[in-house]
Amino acid sequence: MRKLVVTQNITIDGCIEMITSWFDPTDQTPDLIEESHRQDSTADALLLGRQTFEDFRGFWPHQQDDATGVTDYLNAVDKYVVTSTMTDPDWQNSSIIPGDDVLAGVRDLKNRDGQDIVVTGSITLTHALITAGLVDEYRLFVYPAVQGRGRGLVPDGVEIPKLSLMQAKSFSNGVALLNYTPVDGAGGTGAA
Repeated sequence: MRKLVVTQNITIDGCIEMITSWFDPTDQTPDLIEESHRQDSTADALLLGRQTFEDFRGFWPHQQDDATGVTDYLNAVDKYVVTSTMTDPDWQNSSIIPGDDVLAGVRDLKNRDGQDIVVTGSITLTHALITAGLVDEYRLFVYPAVQGRGRGLVPDGVEIPKLSLMQAKSFSNGVALLNYTPVDGAGGTGAA
């Protein structure tokens, strides 16, 4: 079974919703870009909610001379967008997972042959996957900023009893990567 990996940029106060300007996807240091490429090399599927997909589609394919390499990766990787309103993803290598039974669609995707499935951004989708206990790994890029408001990684009322730290790494711009896996199959529990 493929791993479902939640990869999020997050503030030190736990916000993944980007209300202020603490994150700029084009302003990355070489060591952080290298880590991103290392992670991309183990993933052949990107799972996104409709809003994040539209944000990505409206930005990345239009970048010229992208020094980060994100544009090339996103154009090439198989993208799966969870939506109940979109009928044509209009981006190469993109497919729709109907929004009426998201969890069944994600379980099917996990059971297919392949490498890691990464979900990023997509707060509502991420919350649903955590609540359903479908997340196998958390990769948190912690930015040295406090936003003071906004949605966090885990929805209110959901508990993940225990996580195991698999990796901690820092980068030259002050960002830290914390990589966790649920212990003993401990996924999200509670109401979203």
